[in-house]
Amino acid sequence: MQFDPNELEHSAVYKLITGSVIPRPIGWISTIDEKGNNNLAPFSYFNAVGEDPPHVMFSTVRGNNTNKDTLNNVLANGQFVVNMVTEELAEQMNTTSQSVASDVDEFQLANLTPISSLKIKPMRVKESPISFECELVHHYFLENHKNGGACIIIGRIVMMHFADDVLLENHKINLEIYKPIARLAGSNYAKIGELFSIKRS
Repeated sequence: MQFDPNELEHSAVYKLITGSVIPRPIGWISTIDEKGNNNLAPFSYFNAVGEDPPHVMFSTVRGNNTNKDTLNNVLANGQFVVNMVTEELAEQMNTTSQSVASDVDEFQLANLTPISSLKIKPMRVKESPISFECELVHHYFLENHKNGGACIIIGRIVMMHFADDVLLENHKINLEIYKPIARLAGSNYAKIGELFSIKRS
């Protein structure tokens, strides 16, 4: 069966894409507005895009042509933190996905601890074992959209934070301690399952 996305309802395209491109890492993005209010929200359109220099990207949808608080904050001050989500933090991450007023502090809403970053203003999630302080380098609004589209954000990592217990020798990550989760479709998430290795040709 074939589908032309231009001939499908938006909800159908969303289901097909998010059900196929899996699992997706979750970027738990913390920002701060011009009044100093904290904001924290998860994004599963997220990934690393390079290490020389290190950059990450995430995109935020714009339902009804309206920016989310995260996007407004990043565009206003050019800074954000990516906090990685673990099994222990799944419920609190889900709490921060709620649509609330811009002056509501999701750290408080989810009973999380904000701690200062070293190089930027947005706060980090203390409970997250890995966080990246980022500065905006590029943003791009998707064109020819039906329902508001999305904005792609690319940020340069200017400081990395790792809990000691997730690190192994030679800067490798201990997955048994880290225990990240990933986004599937609908209300489904994934843990790291059975691992296998393939040597590069």
